[in-house]
Amino acid sequence: TALGVLGMPGMTAYVGLLDIGQPRPGETVVVSAASGAVGSLVGQIAKLKGCRAVGVAGGPEKCRYVVEELGLDACVDHRAPARRQALADACPAGIDVYFENVGGAVQEAVWPLLNPFARVPICGLIAQYNDTAPRPGPELLSVLRKRLTLRGFIVSDHSARQADFLRDVSAWLRSGQIKYREDIVEGLERAPEALIGLLQGRNFGKLIVRVAT
Repeated sequence: TALGVLGMPGMTAYVGLLDIGQPRPGETVVVSAASGAVGSLVGQIAKLKGCRAVGVAGGPEKCRYVVEELGLDACVDHRAPARRQALADACPAGIDVYFENVGGAVQEAVWPLLNPFARVPICGLIAQYNDTAPRPGPELLSVLRKRLTLRGFIVSDHSARQADFLRDVSAWLRSGQIKYREDIVEGLERAPEALIGLLQGRNFGKLIVRVAT
């Protein structure tokens, strides 16, 4: 758990959602990569805070896990042709917090649904890491018109929150309010393959390479 839910990924979810996203009861929170190490915790914390939580994940199996196991209200398959309409249907009151892990086409589907004064913690842009040229950024007129708050963050800047994170998430784990999943790859020789799979979304939960037994 020190590599995942009680480690850096877990604290990233905790700080990014609570300190930057600042969700309020009744609001709609959308998180991309919702079955991953960070996204899965973001969605569950959003539910604990009284929000409607909507995930975006890759494939029917991951979407089922997000809804049936993690307890989010809905999950949209970003590989589905009708993903834009599916996201709109899942967020009838718009989106108040969008926790960004992916970028690319998912971000494009989310952007028109953001409500005035929505908050967008930007944790990662994994869909864009292999781009050879910069992509066009968000349409800045909507940032002005909707008074959006966009903030990129690195979890190491928030070390003062570690004690709070460990206290809260440990308690939620012990009480069964938080679930997590690990995807373990055996052997250091498979680390390059595992990294490529991570960037392609093949892992399910926190990806861990076990170098020895």
